[in-house]
Amino acid sequence: MRIFKNKAFARFANKAGIGDAELCHAIRDAERGLIAANLGGGVIKQRIARPGQGKSGGFRTLIVLKAGARAFFVYGFAKNEKGNIRNDELAALRRLAIELLAYDDAAIARVIGSGTLMEVMCDEEAVSQPANGFDS
Repeated sequence: MRIFKNKAFARFANKAGIGDAELCHAIRDAERGLIAANLGGGVIKQRIARPGQGKSGGFRTLIVLKAGARAFFVYGFAKNEKGNIRNDELAALRRLAIELLAYDDAAIARVIGSGTLMEVMCDEEAVSQPANGFDS
């Protein structure tokens, strides 16, 4: 499983004090089926706790996910700043999901090179291994 964050999400995470370890943990939970909400079209909402606190008053992250393959953190917000996303925002996220999930390894390398995406580095323990044994 490869995990990425876009530039805007990286700024949000840095400001909120959310490190790569917390992002990796959120994806591990999602891979085990522990998802806050499935928004459809490859978009999920996942909760991340504030440092030193619980998840209920923490942050909400929107992730484009292809289970066992790739995850893209695309949007984050504090629960106390925004209740939920609007329908037009969800439609835009679903369109983005189609684009991101269509990227091959060459396209991902290009967007990483441009600084649009950054790869999230997890510890030596793999988030999950693809069922077919290949890293797609």
